[in-house]
Amino acid sequence: MPKTVIEVKNLCKDYGKGDIMVHALRDVSLTISEGEFVAIMGPSGSGKTTFMNTIGCLDKPSRGEYFLDGKNVATLDDNQLAEVRNRYIGFVFQQFNLLPRQSALRNVELPLQYAGVRHRHDLAADALTRVGLGQRMEHRPNELSGGQQQRVAIARAIVNNPVMILADEPTGNLDSRTTEEILALFQALNQEGKTIIIVTHEEEVARHCKRVLRFRDGRLVEDYAVVDQVNALEELKTLPDPDAITAPPIA
Repeated sequence: MPKTVIEVKNLCKDYGKGDIMVHALRDVSLTISEGEFVAIMGPSGSGKTTFMNTIGCLDKPSRGEYFLDGKNVATLDDNQLAEVRNRYIGFVFQQFNLLPRQSALRNVELPLQYAGVRHRHDLAADALTRVGLGQRMEHRPNELSGGQQQRVAIARAIVNNPVMILADEPTGNLDSRTTEEILALFQALNQEGKTIIIVTHEEEVARHCKRVLRFRDGRLVEDYAVVDQVNALEELKTLPDPDAITAPPIA
């Protein structure tokens, strides 16, 4: 049996007081196992962003329990949460969040620096090679396309070998072909055994995942397996091929 990476029990998050209290999460309970590829969906105000912030240790629940890789996250202080974020979670964001004056290599080295890891150069170079940017290591973000910048962000997310990768609208700023390239990379990482959770409002992106969690009004209203998962590499064959870097398969 795969081990449980995420377990939440009766998770609640409230904002405000009295008559203006907002119940962003209402008694959410679920588990996510190692090696799953999950899409979190829902309209604006549904609770999906609050849930993402909670499992990403960016916010604390008002009530309930959250266990990440067996650790009771709800009981940790801010310093401990920061350590958990660095060691256990790789983040990928819609806006890439790269340091503009630093090279791709330097951007990927940063999580290793915060963790006090030695041999950062070699580990960062290996991560960039895995996402198909072995020849772009010394380029700054403004010298890279949007898809290449997102690859740098993914390399930064995996360089610490985290328990899970949490991606927030990772294809929101990308064209159709680049979107499929990024999703192909996520699928390859998932086939490697990585647990990946994508927050998205796009049904087409969710069809590339293996499981969908759908939120509405702070509640988990649907939790189902994707019957016919879209293979991103196959989708790429149907799209025009401009001059773009395609990541090699991950061994």
